[in-house]
Amino acid sequence: MNDTLALARLLQLASPALPVGAYTYSQGLEWAVESGVIRDEAGAARWIGDLLAHAIGRFEAPLLARQMQAWRDTDHAEVLRLDADFLASRESAELRAETAQMGFSLRRLLRDLRDEGLAPVALVVDPLAEVAFPTVWSGIAATWGIAPHAAVVAYLWSWAENQVMAALKAVPLGQAAGQRLLAALGMRLPTLADAALDLPEAAWSNFTPAFALACARHETQYSRLFRS
Repeated sequence: MNDTLALARLLQLASPALPVGAYTYSQGLEWAVESGVIRDEAGAARWIGDLLAHAIGRFEAPLLARQMQAWRDTDHAEVLRLDADFLASRESAELRAETAQMGFSLRRLLRDLRDEGLAPVALVVDPLAEVAFPTVWSGIAATWGIAPHAAVVAYLWSWAENQVMAALKAVPLGQAAGQRLLAALGMRLPTLADAALDLPEAAWSNFTPAFALACARHETQYSRLFRS
């Protein structure tokens, strides 16, 4: 696959149009707004930026990169080990259900794309009772020949964009505020991707207690727009 086609495929994977339902989740951000932790643009920037640096960038991103390498090496045992680690890392029932639902939807898309090159990925993930979203995403990215650094940047961008879109609805914020947030977050992604690719597994961490509490409390939030 040439670089231009790989870029097009990467944009497809990172697109909000990817039919996995990411837009229905806020990952605790809605509760942070309800509780007053996030009140404005600055509060949203702190919340999303801290999660990006201390949780998504230090656990989800390096795990995704390691899974891509395992897919390329045809090391399916390692792919499944990391899949189980990711599922076990979800701090609340909603977060676990979120990644399982998105993983299920992306696994179904493997067949719907009618790309014979993705058949080896489907053979690994189809037998699983549930599969984490990063596991299927990394398999597609690796099979399509996307460079690891570019893949991690795009994955982080997709996560950050979804969080910003949730903030636009829940705070609420204006469209210009959303673009300012995305511009600031986007500047940090190359450095975060560099760090994720070099981070040894012993240093991976998603220890963010406030995030875990927000996700758990969202489960009993009286009125809400999002599923997590």
